[in-house]
Amino acid sequence: MKPFKSNAASFLRHLPLFQDLNESELQQLEAIAEYKTIRRNTYIFKSGEASDAIYFLVKGIIKIGNESADGREVIKHILHPMAIFGEFCLSGEQERQDSAVAMEEAHLYRVNMREFQRLMKGNYKLMMNVILMIGGRLKRVEDRLEALMFKDARERIIDFLKDSATKQGKRVGYETLIRHCYTQQDIANITGTSRQTVTSVLNDLKKSNLIHFNRRSILIRDVAKLT
Repeated sequence: MKPFKSNAASFLRHLPLFQDLNESELQQLEAIAEYKTIRRNTYIFKSGEASDAIYFLVKGIIKIGNESADGREVIKHILHPMAIFGEFCLSGEQERQDSAVAMEEAHLYRVNMREFQRLMKGNYKLMMNVILMIGGRLKRVEDRLEALMFKDARERIIDFLKDSATKQGKRVGYETLIRHCYTQQDIANITGTSRQTVTSVLNDLKKSNLIHFNRRSILIRDVAKLT
């Protein structure tokens, strides 16, 4: 990660959001990007705090979420390297609606909102990319709400496994290995179920020889057969 710490442009140029920036604009972005290291289980920002920066994840895993009315944690998104978060500051959000927490040590860039907005004003394509990014995030929120309404707990847990396989799985033949840092309670908080339900579904899938799992990994025998 040291090269990224000293040269933000070498990382940021690979993000689709910045695909239309020229070298001069990338250098401007690098000049306003602050490199930060966040310890495991540490907040990056909390719900209710001023929404004044956008973040770019270099290394680690971040969870975005909040607490329900009865005090339960609700995880809305799990983010991996190359992810962008905190972007709603660019669409008028005054206070954070969600919290961001490092699930393992994270390395990221923080860019002040007003500095980023100045860069957007000088680049129409960047502005459009930001609009498309925010629209895509809102669409994923809608899809999640639909899943909670129309899919049962087992389907949502299986969807989580398939999504994890797509985003972070390593294919070996028909099998897919997912290395992770989630507890079963985390999976429950992501899928809107209970820890007991997650345990029951995972054990059932294991008995059917569809998956094998331990505390740090999940092996899916064949994603196509995962039902």
